[in-house]
Amino acid sequence: MNPTRRTVEGVASVETLLEALPYIKQFHGRTIVIKYGGAAMRDEQLKEAFATDVVLLKYVGMNPIVVHGGGPDITAYMERLGMEVRFVDGLRVSDPETVEVAKMVLLGKVNSDIVNRINRHGQPAVGLSGEDGRMFDVRPVANADQVGDVGEIHKVDVSVLNHIAADYIPVIAAAASDLDGRSYNVNADAAAGKVAAALPAHKAIFLTDVPGWLEDPDDPATLISAATADEVEEALPSVSGGMRPKLEACLEAIRGGVDSVQIVDGRRPHSMLLELFTDAGVGTKITP
Repeated sequence: MNPTRRTVEGVASVETLLEALPYIKQFHGRTIVIKYGGAAMRDEQLKEAFATDVVLLKYVGMNPIVVHGGGPDITAYMERLGMEVRFVDGLRVSDPETVEVAKMVLLGKVNSDIVNRINRHGQPAVGLSGEDGRMFDVRPVANADQVGDVGEIHKVDVSVLNHIAADYIPVIAAAASDLDGRSYNVNADAAAGKVAAALPAHKAIFLTDVPGWLEDPDDPATLISAATADEVEEALPSVSGGMRPKLEACLEAIRGGVDSVQIVDGRRPHSMLLELFTDAGVGTKITP
């Protein structure tokens, strides 16, 4: 390698570290809830990048808590079994068989894989679901007549999280049952918003498959880089598809006392670190 080029690259790396330093100081000891989903859970390189990012956050003194779904994997298994896949307002239409498949995939495959990857990169992680420690108090959603066995989290008991997060990285699968033992499909975005609000976390980050909240869903150039909770609430009736539950979860987090929420493009390696530790940031930032 050309020595001059090496020097230029070294200076750039040092400048990046110096830019990150005030953010590392600001976030030290703070809890960050990360909703993990989309392409970042499907691409092998992105999976590894996510695991290293979460481990780095723990090493620099932050307390990351991962909440995940498993939509693509659940859909793939349902299609293999010849089951119908339908969504209403971003929520998977679910009958008892769908919920059974979802729990099998979330707990038996996806959660285990995330925990193993984080462990391999140097920090111990613990897999959980909404049923552990009776973390999620779940009841049927208001439009259950349209979506079936989809649960809404009415309350989050963070006792088990506070206990585990002191020494480990909690990885929570969005699966839960009510006090009668009936299982529900729980939207992972909604679960992340509820967890962030209940703690309350300092910040919540939602990884998705778009650059952020787009004014025109088909035009990445219409990215809304910053918005207030009031602006989100005003726009929400006109939002459809998978972005709607994300924005609702962002509002839930902000109302619960979270300082800020970011929606970032999980298709970009290390987008979470760029959002947290650089001046420019990426995606959409929502504040009170």
